[in-house]
Amino acid sequence: MLRLAFTLAILLVVRIGSHITVPLFNTDAIVEFMANSGSFVAILNNFSGQSLERFSILALGISPYITASIAIQLLQMVIPQLKEWSEQGETGKQKTNQLTRYLAVGLAFLQGYALIIGVSTGPGTVLIPSLEASITSSGVRYLFYIYMALVMAGGTALMIWLAGLITKKGVGNGTSLLIVAGIVTSLPTMWTTLWTKYITNGTTGWSIVWFIVIMLLYFGILLGVVYMQIATRKIPVQYANRQGKSDSNIPMKLNSAGVIPVIFAQTIMSIPLTFASLSGGSTGNTWINNIFSSQKPIGFIIYVILIIVFTFFYSFMQINPEKIANNLSKSNAYVPGVRPGQDTQDFVAKLLFKITVIGTTYLVILAILPILTSVVFGFQGNEAQAITLGGTSLLIIVGVAIETTQQIETDASQTDYAGIFN
Repeated sequence: MLRLAFTLAILLVVRIGSHITVPLFNTDAIVEFMANSGSFVAILNNFSGQSLERFSILALGISPYITASIAIQLLQMVIPQLKEWSEQGETGKQKTNQLTRYLAVGLAFLQGYALIIGVSTGPGTVLIPSLEASITSSGVRYLFYIYMALVMAGGTALMIWLAGLITKKGVGNGTSLLIVAGIVTSLPTMWTTLWTKYITNGTTGWSIVWFIVIMLLYFGILLGVVYMQIATRKIPVQYANRQGKSDSNIPMKLNSAGVIPVIFAQTIMSIPLTFASLSGGSTGNTWINNIFSSQKPIGFIIYVILIIVFTFFYSFMQINPEKIANNLSKSNAYVPGVRPGQDTQDFVAKLLFKITVIGTTYLVILAILPILTSVVFGFQGNEAQAITLGGTSLLIIVGVAIETTQQIETDASQTDYAGIFN
């Protein structure tokens, strides 16, 4: 109970921080920027719990830390020093975590600065009017931009620290819970926006029909996500040196990669778009937006390909057929009808490939559904922000909810056992 109360207290602190605007920033500029933005910015806004549209000190949320974690995981495959750390146990893990935090704060500064520059290219001024009127040099203006970017980087550092506190002293994974908290706080906005568009401002009977269709679509997605999160394919295992009913199985989740491939893909797509905003409205910026924007044909195809590649990569990284075959051989166990050793490894690899095809199809559908819906219905600004709360957002919410519930049940059972033995 204390761990749960501690977690809720941290989430309350984050919620309060999301309403503290970056000092000297003109909030009218971000309102106009968000109104003209597409689904990509809408996704970032929803993940930050609407902090981005308020341009709060926590506007970047925990996303730079996720980006840094992805980068470190990939670099471990090519940099010997990082690979050595991954094999050093707890000591190496602490070094890796520290490097990840430093990299996350650096990325947060770059993303914050790029975002400020992007907002400055639109209508309105980034700085509050009274300060803007007193500035006569562009160099001084950019110093204020750097100051605001540092404040946003500090907000990300605070989020990383709070996430660590939740993981150590609270319930569940701190990073995941902060993301879910941001998404959940965006749900009322989604309902209000859709209700206003189709019910309040609806001019025909078809408006009500479309509202019902979208709501049914959300509930259908929710049921599908819950099913896919708990669905498993079990590999039967028998032990040669045991008598009686000693058979067991190896469970393989249909979506063993989880939401990681989608986050990877969004991260890769966001990097060029982030730095493109530094060039303002130049030709290169337009070219990059056409290539890497998921709402453009080429960007859409790249986005889907990245999800497919990362799903297979991460699935086979999570489940190693060779390791499973070796562990079965060491335990004097075998899969019925399959020879131990290489045949078992091939069997597990083929089965994992088939399961991953299903999981990949599932993730692609979830990832592209908000984009397709925004394009088909022409959603922009607040409407795009509302509709992007489908698909992967529901996957994150359901996945974290199941994981947190399991941890609460585990902690409760441990408490019961402790009470019995004491």
